[in-house]
Amino acid sequence: MKILVTGGCGFIGSAVVRQAAAAGHEIINVDKMTYAANAANVEDVSGSNLYSFEHVDICDAPEIARVFADHRPDAVMHLAAESHVDRSIDGPGAFIETNLIGTYVLLQAALKYWESVDRPDAFRFHHISTDEVFGSLGGTGMFTEETPYDPRSPYSASKAGSDHLVRAWGETYGLPVVLTNCSNNYGPYHFPEKLIPKVILNALQGKPIGVYGTGENVRDWLYVEDHADALIHVLTRGEVGRSYNIGGENEAQNIQIVRTICSLLDQHRPDGAPHDQLIEFVTDRPGHDMRYAIDPTRIRLELGWRPSVTLEQGLEKTVDWYLANEDWWRPLLQADGVGTRVGVR
Repeated sequence: MKILVTGGCGFIGSAVVRQAAAAGHEIINVDKMTYAANAANVEDVSGSNLYSFEHVDICDAPEIARVFADHRPDAVMHLAAESHVDRSIDGPGAFIETNLIGTYVLLQAALKYWESVDRPDAFRFHHISTDEVFGSLGGTGMFTEETPYDPRSPYSASKAGSDHLVRAWGETYGLPVVLTNCSNNYGPYHFPEKLIPKVILNALQGKPIGVYGTGENVRDWLYVEDHADALIHVLTRGEVGRSYNIGGENEAQNIQIVRTICSLLDQHRPDGAPHDQLIEFVTDRPGHDMRYAIDPTRIRLELGWRPSVTLEQGLEKTVDWYLANEDWWRPLLQADGVGTRVGVR
């Protein structure tokens, strides 16, 4: 297939680009190259004849229309998004612009292109979203594809809106859409403002490891390479109009994640041990959802997909990767907002 991937230089997008190219798909990577994008993330495939890059903002309607006309893709995988909750608290406008307006522009361009090539049945518009659109769970229960939307942050609200837009373009105009909502991703190439890379890098530098509240917030953790594999399954095998929840089947409290990383670093970098002495509990994030958990039954039964990596395996692989790739992460520590807390109210 010829796949147009938006946000292909980001964390999850680049994993999709690498895996899809390895599987023989032709990739058109459309990326605005914001602070969280990094060309090094796709360095392994950038010289391939299966890869092309378009430095384009998804909100730029004429340029997006040109990309469709020039490349004539068989499918779209829409991952471009502003995604950091703390940043959305401080500056929600960028999230509305990219996640809502950008998705609208992309849908319109995809629809016009699809109609211009006689509405092929095989065309797909795959919208990649988050479990945060469902709100917060108590101590029990899991998010299913039928869970009502209940977003609690500007980020999750903007993603919920984009999900609704995609469904509306499917229902109103017949555009062949599929949607996925994933749990928390982690793994190689993760921008260092998110929890797991931030813990690793703060620990390596001997800096305080801030943990929101009491650290008891629970997330289901999904290794990014597993997620990319699941997304390609959905694109190639999913049913039009259907949504699929993708989870790692690995629930853990934030404090458990932090302590596990510290223990791994104690083993791999013992000169800084014990790393858990750096943990500091800080004022909680405003509106911090208590628990997310994904029920992945549908994707398992319908598409035969399950995660291949346990949380313990994935965290060790992730720590090993950051230890081996200082030349990747060191320059990113100078990016705006990295290393300082944002989103405080």
